[in-house]
Amino acid sequence: MRAVVVGGGSWGSTFAALLAERDHDVVLACRDPEQVAAIEASGRNPRYVRGLDLAGITPRTIDDAPFADADVIVVAVPSRSFHDVVDGLPPGVPVLSLVKGLDPVTGDRLSRALADRPFAMLSGPNHAEEIADGLPAAAVIASESETLATTLQHEIISPRFRVYVNADLVGVELSAAAKNVIALGAGAVDGLGMGDNGKAALITRGLAEMTRLGEGFGARPETFSGLAGMGDLIVTCWSRHSRNRRAGELIARGASADEARAEIAMAVEGLTTAPLLRDLARGAGIELPITEAVCRVLEGDSVRGAVAALMGRAPTGE
Repeated sequence: MRAVVVGGGSWGSTFAALLAERDHDVVLACRDPEQVAAIEASGRNPRYVRGLDLAGITPRTIDDAPFADADVIVVAVPSRSFHDVVDGLPPGVPVLSLVKGLDPVTGDRLSRALADRPFAMLSGPNHAEEIADGLPAAAVIASESETLATTLQHEIISPRFRVYVNADLVGVELSAAAKNVIALGAGAVDGLGMGDNGKAALITRGLAEMTRLGEGFGARPETFSGLAGMGDLIVTCWSRHSRNRRAGELIARGASADEARAEIAMAVEGLTTAPLLRDLARGAGIELPITEAVCRVLEGDSVRGAVAALMGRAPTGE
């Protein structure tokens, strides 16, 4: 398979290496010519997952990448850069998205911007740092095309990276976006030292919130108990590698959102996604109390006040 992976960050680099392990012809397309030159000279990414061997992968700038000759284009960029990348892609070539967010232009699912071409999404508990170290992981590929999903599954799956297929593209996309927002809240619980009970409660109610959102848009509820839902939610809320959890922790300790971004120095999708997700749910009449609380904190309310408001909501059934 001829693959072009767009995005020279940690996940793009690591996913390119996974494809190369399967003996695919892989081009890693980066925005910065200096990064391309460094990868070409050393076989390593100078900025991310520096120990990862990229030998056998061809680095190119995005302007020079052979998109028209690819069997699949893998998009691994922050959601804010999604349109900049996909608007210039040649028609007809399938796209596999690794982007976990909503469309910042329309506020909708990212697949809606690519309705005119074959599209699939890969999601799951996939921190690049661990996969780059050779640790095992699993993921799910979702697409409205069963043929595309199963083809990609067989081309990507390996003894250390197990891939499942899911026909529920809506559910996988919304899970991937929503879990980052819940992880901001989980990080805030860590930052305030509110304990494991409080964090477990927030994650569990966060999963219920994600499921309610998905069902409101026609997703299958079982998707949210799978890898893209519960699996990715758990790792994003607990892992030391999670940027969203870390951002929530920093904000709870007094940092602004911009200061948290600057300290982490990589994309924090939950900060971009939170207001988009809130507005998407409001437009559909779906209640997302944790997402609403996260947004109020990002707009200047205190974290302790947000926690008090959540704990003080009217009693209800689970």
